[in-house]
Amino acid sequence: MSAAAPAPQARPAELIALRSAAAVQARCALVHEWVATGHSRHFTLDEGRLESAAALVAQVTRAAYPDLVIPPHSRWRHFAAGGRDRWSALRLDGVDAMTRARIAIDLAVVSVLLDAGAGAAWSYRERDTGQVFARSEGLAVASFEMFCAGAFSSDRAQPLRVDGKALKGLDVAALAAGFQVTERNPLVGLAQRRALLTGLGKALAARPDLFGAAGRPGHLIDAILARAPAKQIAAADVLVLVLDGLSTIWPSGLMVDGVALGDAAHHPAARTSDRSDRIVPFHKLSQWLTYSLIEPIEQAGIAVVERDGLTALPEYRNGGLLIDTGAIVPRAPLDPRNAHAVDSELIVEWRALTVSLIDALREPVRRHLGVPAVTLPQLLQGGTWSAGRAIAARLRPPAGPPPIAVKADGTVF
Repeated sequence: MSAAAPAPQARPAELIALRSAAAVQARCALVHEWVATGHSRHFTLDEGRLESAAALVAQVTRAAYPDLVIPPHSRWRHFAAGGRDRWSALRLDGVDAMTRARIAIDLAVVSVLLDAGAGAAWSYRERDTGQVFARSEGLAVASFEMFCAGAFSSDRAQPLRVDGKALKGLDVAALAAGFQVTERNPLVGLAQRRALLTGLGKALAARPDLFGAAGRPGHLIDAILARAPAKQIAAADVLVLVLDGLSTIWPSGLMVDGVALGDAAHHPAARTSDRSDRIVPFHKLSQWLTYSLIEPIEQAGIAVVERDGLTALPEYRNGGLLIDTGAIVPRAPLDPRNAHAVDSELIVEWRALTVSLIDALREPVRRHLGVPAVTLPQLLQGGTWSAGRAIAARLRPPAGPPPIAVKADGTVF
């Protein structure tokens, strides 16, 4: 008689709680306090300079959206790069709302996960128009064209989909061809991006409760509908689902006691008396994905509420804005030749300060724009990301790299 299988070990609640936007906000606030009270070896703060940052953000926002009708921050803005609405050009006439939402979520998931920093040397030429795009816009257009060509589908009869079987079989050469990578057109972290997609394929297959028997990201809409019988869900609850299903996919993600925490790192400011001690979660790409899922979810007839329940995205354009406007002050001169690891104390502090201080810009930006309110998704879109890019180009022409060099692996920044 064989012995009974051991019962699965309970997952520590304090670690699972780190898979949330509330945990990102709370732990980043601890780091903010650490720096503000003079404990940091790397930075000081001049929060009076937030007013200058807000003025720049408002200026950039008004230039981009003179009517002040500001759309939410989302991958869908990049799919319209160069003034071309690529999504609307797809032939989806007669497709019902749920099927359309599954297709849109498939596209958003794979494109967002390929949207970590591309590096300054890479660009992409769109085949139909000949337009050339770099950085996030280039990654969006390239992944969109790969999606349309069926690169992420194992069913030739259904090219407009993403499934685990296709992702697990995607090799580096195919990804390089799709992104037009050559020796003269290098893309940062190509192998790591391929590993990320492989990990996504495995995660999709492991969670049929979230991604269906076919292992499609798009079936997340079905899981959301099952959890939202009133056809309403908070943005932070969408993030919890994303993190529950995808926290295992990050090649460099933090693992503690067998619990995959994803985009998180250690910092001495985040002290607790349990197993979450010194851990600061960020979930940058997962939150970027959640922002990008809002529109497909709502197109399926499910309202996404409490959008300010997510956080600012701790990436180098938002963070660069704060350094370049003087709100975050490095204690030592920044050497662009010295790249820092993503989990280094300096980068962890920079990212945590970005979460806290970008949120603090909402009220002064609202005042500069003269509008009743500015939501966090509007602030990011209007916004902080574009202002960070603009000031970087002005201070460090022509490419406008971030003020701090990061050892990017193509899966975080």
